[in-house]
Amino acid sequence: MPIYQTTAYVFRDADHAAKLFNLQEVGYIYSRLTNPTVSALANRVVALEGGAGGIACSSGHAAQIMALFPIMAPGRNIVASTKLYGGTIQQFSNTIRKFGWSAKFVDFDDPKEIEKAIDADTRAIFCETICNPGGALSDLPAIARVADMAGLPLIVDNTTASPYLCRPIEHGATLVVHSATKYLTGNGTVTGGIMVDSGKFNWSASDKFPSLSQPEPAYHGLVFHPTLGNMAFTFHSIAIGLRDLGMTMNPQGAHYTLMGIETLGLRMQRHVENAQVVAEWLEQDPRVGKVTYPGLKSSPYYHLAQKVTPKGPGALFTFSVKGGYEACVKLIDNLKLFSHVANLGDTRSLVIHSASTTHRQLSEEAQIKAGAAPDVVRISIGIENVEDIIADLDQALAKATA
Repeated sequence: MPIYQTTAYVFRDADHAAKLFNLQEVGYIYSRLTNPTVSALANRVVALEGGAGGIACSSGHAAQIMALFPIMAPGRNIVASTKLYGGTIQQFSNTIRKFGWSAKFVDFDDPKEIEKAIDADTRAIFCETICNPGGALSDLPAIARVADMAGLPLIVDNTTASPYLCRPIEHGATLVVHSATKYLTGNGTVTGGIMVDSGKFNWSASDKFPSLSQPEPAYHGLVFHPTLGNMAFTFHSIAIGLRDLGMTMNPQGAHYTLMGIETLGLRMQRHVENAQVVAEWLEQDPRVGKVTYPGLKSSPYYHLAQKVTPKGPGALFTFSVKGGYEACVKLIDNLKLFSHVANLGDTRSLVIHSASTTHRQLSEEAQIKAGAAPDVVRISIGIENVEDIIADLDQALAKATA
């Protein structure tokens, strides 16, 4: 796929231009809306996820806003899992309030808690397939049943699983979002996001989603869902979301992610194989407390993992270090193979102390609920030789707990 490093596109004639702007013909106008390289990436992830349509945008956080934008309005809320990436909790707790939106955080391990939180102003349910940082799994079929009963879309962040390990649409998700920065690209060179629409939700079944089911004043009064069917959400996201919010992915970044996806299956297989070995080793180490990897039989999510992620429950998890906060800091300072970065999903093994970094803005109580307690470190296991990974952890633990 070539890199279309261009801003605008030449129209055949005046009639062609008019049809493009009126959504009567599919094509390219301006790269804030669509770009051939970026569109190719979006279409490949749509195919991997089994969706109807989707867009690529500037980051995973942008993908979350793009997923919410067509369905939210001032005064509306979403019901979200307490087990989310710290940046997502921050975005939902504070930033979306500037739009007049809000979020209710509940324990998604209990579907009844989700039901209780839904009210007349709720417009979506949001969770992660494999939760960051602790590696807990969401019971997607059970959560989807709650969403269906309430007539609400289920939005699933599938970043930490990737479509190789889980396809949330097959478990009832309406929309799937990704940080392409992570496993899809796999090498830490791109900041990008993907939003995929299943095409299965009936946006006209109620009056809750007027931007899709009623005349849209931001686009000549077009009624998106009756007119465009299962592509309504995707076209709304392009014609209005990308047009007005401008959360555009650059074609060079899309090119890198397209290349990364070519090895996704190979990488994910090695990631989960290594993660299983490392988690089992850590669980037996007397210097280590709890290990949260769902591939361990001691995990409360072990049986759910067999159902939701049968190829393996990812390579992201946490473990507690005996000695608490200070021991965690010493561990990180003494690791040599691991990279100390605020990222996950690289081919390289990565480590971070969430309580002092990604989850720093949360209270200690909220950190513990999110799986980022002060005595916990998060690791993203890479595809290096697993003996090297274990040797690095061994020597760093020795110094951290001496």
